[in-house]
Amino acid sequence: MADSDPIKSDYPPGLVRDVSQDVEIAGTKRSTNFASVFGGSGVAIGPRIAPLPDWLKDDGLSDDGGDSSAAILNKQLASESGNSIQYRTCSWQKTAALLFSEYICLAIMSFPWSYSFLGLVPGLILTVVIAAIVLYTSLVLWEFCLRHPEVRDVCDLGQMLFWGKSWAWWGTAVMFVLNNTFIQGLHVLVGAEYLNTMTDTANVAGCRTVQFSIVVTIVCWLASLPRTFSMLSKLGTGAAFFTFVSVILATVFAGIQGRPAGFDLLKGEPVVTAWPLRSTTYVQGMAAFLNISYTFIGQITLPSFIAEMRDPREFPKSLWACTIAEIITFSVVGAVIYAYTGDQYVKAPAFGSLHELYKKVSFSFMVPTIIFLGCLYASVTARFVFFRVFRNSRHLNDHTVVGWGSWAGILLVTWILAFIISQVIPFFSSLLAVMSSLFDSWFGFIFWGVAYFRMRKADRKVGRTSSPIFDYLSMALNVVIILTGFFFLTAGTYASVQGIIDSFHAGEVGGVFSCKSNGL
Repeated sequence: MADSDPIKSDYPPGLVRDVSQDVEIAGTKRSTNFASVFGGSGVAIGPRIAPLPDWLKDDGLSDDGGDSSAAILNKQLASESGNSIQYRTCSWQKTAALLFSEYICLAIMSFPWSYSFLGLVPGLILTVVIAAIVLYTSLVLWEFCLRHPEVRDVCDLGQMLFWGKSWAWWGTAVMFVLNNTFIQGLHVLVGAEYLNTMTDTANVAGCRTVQFSIVVTIVCWLASLPRTFSMLSKLGTGAAFFTFVSVILATVFAGIQGRPAGFDLLKGEPVVTAWPLRSTTYVQGMAAFLNISYTFIGQITLPSFIAEMRDPREFPKSLWACTIAEIITFSVVGAVIYAYTGDQYVKAPAFGSLHELYKKVSFSFMVPTIIFLGCLYASVTARFVFFRVFRNSRHLNDHTVVGWGSWAGILLVTWILAFIISQVIPFFSSLLAVMSSLFDSWFGFIFWGVAYFRMRKADRKVGRTSSPIFDYLSMALNVVIILTGFFFLTAGTYASVQGIIDSFHAGEVGGVFSCKSNGL
């Protein structure tokens, strides 16, 4: 479907079907089994769990059945017509490109390290299980966004989930901004690692790691200036392609290089274990588990992506395409590189296990993603602020000095904070674990378990029910998902913090704002 075409299928030309009728006959009208999993025109949108916000009522909409989700979406599309900057322009293919660019990322190269602590068999099982859970919770999120198309980011969604309380909005907003800024910081850190790796024999004057981090920060700020996801998706397609090339090259090089980098006769040949070693500590095992989870869990950006789709019903197509690619890529890359580097020589990221030439060649193909993915999260954060400051303003949709100046300024603030984070937590695996435990606990698990129960309650009020067995199994699954989130938040956070303390005590990393090279 072309981006400029009206939404088609069984709808009248140029008009999204009014799905309020689906609620009125909800006892008999539900999405087809296929549509509820894969999206499309067979999707029947359920009732809202929250009343319309005041700013929508001011636009002439009300809570009656005529102002359904489709009516809100139609109004959004109509309001952008003829504007210089339009936001709801993404097809499912462009959204898939955004998902690929988010998930097919540098964190893939932490999988061999994770498998070395978890063992190959548990590591591969966890890879598939976590992917399945994230797929399910992402579909729950998608259904929630269909019912509330005014949602632009996870902060709107968080407030709705927790009964419209202001504390829920502020709490979600703080976690949302911190999560995105931590990810930006991770990419500043890795960008500096890349520059140090490529110039490890050069005599760089001054504080080289801090200087390189500043350079990466400036480049990323400039690259994050495009204001629509439609434009970013084009950049994301290229970034995902180069990442794929990078990890495939690294996998091939691990197999053909012979003995891994750092080989020592005293350590012996690489040792590959199917199950965890007895020497693996709780902190190491949990950090490995959190690293895998972090790579899969990305629901925090999905409401923002769905909010810029012309037909949000098509989102599951993007989701399935990305999930299948993830499972195959993560499992193959993680298992093969681990098989050739073993417990003794594996590094995080795994480029560090390759000999010099192989490491530099494969790492170089990761540069577009190092820049782009941080930009994607910076853009999501900037939207969160920008859309609230300029709601219903011409600066939102037109090219104005105030609009572009504010957009650039918001982005600059996020990148300055990201630079600081990259210098305070200057090591890859521990930074991944911290982000996973503190933020993915909420945005990967707890939120979507709560969303399921809120939507289930709204459905039952209008007679939309499932078979008792399916209903009980779904409730049990979502209780487990919520409890898993709290496990991440408590036990996971403890393990992450302890891992950072252990790394400092062991002298494995430099200090805060260290000038020492952090090259691989």
